[in-house]
Amino acid sequence: MSLPFDPARPLASAPDPWASLDQPSGRPGPPFHMTDMIAAEPHLARRLLGRLAAPDGPAADLAERIDATARRGAPIVVTGCGTSEHAALGVADILREALRDGGRATSQATVGAVQAFELALDPPSTGLVIGVTHEGGTAATNAALAAARDAGAAVAAITATRHSPAGTIAELVVETDEMDASWCHTIGYVSPLLAAVAVEAHVRGSGVDVEAIAGLMAAGAADPDAAERIAGRLGARRHLIVIASGFDRPAGRELVLKVEEGAWIPSAYRDLETFLHGHLPATSEETGLVLVLTDRTRRSERLARAAGALAAARAVGTETAAIVATDAAASLPDDVTSAGRLLVPEAPALQAAVAALLGSAIPLQLLAERLARARGTNPDPIRRDDPRYRAASEAAEAADAADPG
Repeated sequence: MSLPFDPARPLASAPDPWASLDQPSGRPGPPFHMTDMIAAEPHLARRLLGRLAAPDGPAADLAERIDATARRGAPIVVTGCGTSEHAALGVADILREALRDGGRATSQATVGAVQAFELALDPPSTGLVIGVTHEGGTAATNAALAAARDAGAAVAAITATRHSPAGTIAELVVETDEMDASWCHTIGYVSPLLAAVAVEAHVRGSGVDVEAIAGLMAAGAADPDAAERIAGRLGARRHLIVIASGFDRPAGRELVLKVEEGAWIPSAYRDLETFLHGHLPATSEETGLVLVLTDRTRRSERLARAAGALAAARAVGTETAAIVATDAAASLPDDVTSAGRLLVPEAPALQAAVAALLGSAIPLQLLAERLARARGTNPDPIRRDDPRYRAASEAAEAADAADPG
């Protein structure tokens, strides 16, 4: 008999020698592996941030490389696929804010994120490319890293182990070590964000408030009943829309992915302003909508637009919910979130991007996990326990392997 899951205990390390992880073991119902991984994340934050704070470790080395690249005015590009692409967007936001606060890089043209397949087709010939890949075996991400290296850019990776394929391509590797037990990756999203926090602290020359970050993340798991109530209202919708702005955009995209791969509800992400420009006619009482609003920068403008978007959605009968910072929630009318709200504490001691990205991470994951429960799906195998979807995955991989390019 296996022991009960202990969320405070370190997760399994990356295999040595490296190997791609097998499909998660089947569970007849919750708690899923995904459930356990969400519970483990605040504890993971303490371990990973504590380890990467070392002044002579790879996080410090990467920070030095980032700082030098920014001082030259050369581009810094973060890349990934799937959950790692969304983490790459967040990593870029965290690094850009750190450099901006230090009086260096200020634009998305200098520090930005590019999807790995696209980057492989048009790699930079200078600057620094940072690949984000949880296991280190994602073919498109590794192709992007190799293309950038061959074109003349410096290449780094944030991944579980330097022994992975990504680790062998990169000249500098920040290892996150602990592995996700679910294929509906949650650890795979949070780990690179935490690594970025450690790197940006080295860029700033400051320490990391580990307890503030772990506490913020733990608070995100404090109201599972609210997540369950929202999931009960949204789970019956035919499709979902997620809207966000600013530093909340990576979280919005990640929520869509988690819902589609874990609860199998067709979903789409829209930037907050974009949603109001032509997309409303496709919504109705069969639609669910979730706002993510935790970014404290230019909040009054974001709040005003968000209130309008929610009111518009309610006017056509759309069921609405929000993952929202506590101060922002107080400014939103009660009637614009018919399905409920998940509240994220304000974290003024943390940088704005860090507070938004790590504050929203567990609430979005918890909502997706509860949606899977409401729909009667198992999120862990991302439907690859169904022969049709396993065959679909294999067909895509076979086609990629046969591509002569």
